[in-house]
Amino acid sequence: MDGNSFDFTAIRGIQAGSAYYVIMVPLKTVPRLFTFDDESMPPDLRAQRILNKARIPSIAGYIVDNPSDYILSSLCASIDGEIVFEPVAADGPLRRVGKLRIDMGATILINDGQHRRAAIEEAIRERPALGDETISVVVFADHGLKRSQQMFADLNMHAVRPTKSIKLLYNHRDALAGLSRDLVAAVPLLRDFTSFDRTSLSNREVKFFTLSSIHQATAELIGKKKAGKIEKKDAAFAIDFWTAVIQEMPDWQRIGTRDVTAFEMRRDYIHAHGVAVQAIASAGAQLIAARPDTWKQWLARLRDIDWSRGNRALWDNRALVAGKLNKSRNNIILITNVIMRAFELPLDVEAQRVEDLYSPDAPPMKVAS
Repeated sequence: MDGNSFDFTAIRGIQAGSAYYVIMVPLKTVPRLFTFDDESMPPDLRAQRILNKARIPSIAGYIVDNPSDYILSSLCASIDGEIVFEPVAADGPLRRVGKLRIDMGATILINDGQHRRAAIEEAIRERPALGDETISVVVFADHGLKRSQQMFADLNMHAVRPTKSIKLLYNHRDALAGLSRDLVAAVPLLRDFTSFDRTSLSNREVKFFTLSSIHQATAELIGKKKAGKIEKKDAAFAIDFWTAVIQEMPDWQRIGTRDVTAFEMRRDYIHAHGVAVQAIASAGAQLIAARPDTWKQWLARLRDIDWSRGNRALWDNRALVAGKLNKSRNNIILITNVIMRAFELPLDVEAQRVEDLYSPDAPPMKVAS
């Protein structure tokens, strides 16, 4: 930086006939160099969405908590002001490498990455040593508000969030995700019939479970969330529980022997869906707390429940709404209540409240004799 400009080593490229540049910016420079639109402005006068401040602490925490292996993708910005690129060489490959000089009076507006920018600012306040590290920034010459708005739309129109299952598969920082992966690997039916890259299963899908549903159910079972400490006994307990459940679910076993397809099971039975898997875990946790020595014997009561979707008297307004499976938290509680009654366990206050609210006129729940 001299008195009139910011100077960056840059690589020059061409997209759609226009030049753009990739520069490396020290993290400590990011907050004062890059701006974003005033959130008080109406949307049609901004070049990006407003800042969701709730996202910033989690991103900043990720940077601060992982100083040796965090990773941040590039920011994308537009420069409204004078820029000059001075190549190292007049021809050859080095003509694309040089110095990008940005007038200090220029406005550099972030088109993509405003949450990363805000999180960097917060992370540096907490861990100043990060300030000398760098982030790559792709910069374009500004061609007005309309172009900046179009850039934001173009950058985000094809963005697809990864499914929860695949995020769990690849997340090696989350101990609970690791437990879920170990559980699936250890139980043959789960290993062979769990989808690792989908959160919902199509009619043609041969898998029966999803990693995300197993993960949610197991978190319910062991009573620990993402930030909870996972111990070796938790994995052994989860493996023992799900192995015992499978032994009491003949329909699930038929999936393993390929006597029936996963699609047919999802079409015909409530227990073939993630909401029921989570409900089994929730009721199982309460069963184990109430009967720690005999819980495996009581799991046999799972066989007594009529899980058929055709049992509309039981499942309408509990698992099914207008004939379709509903996945809300209240529906999970209502399915859990069926299992709790099968286990001859009382409902807690919240479970009874949901029961009364959603099924005030329903006949008493019965299980097969």
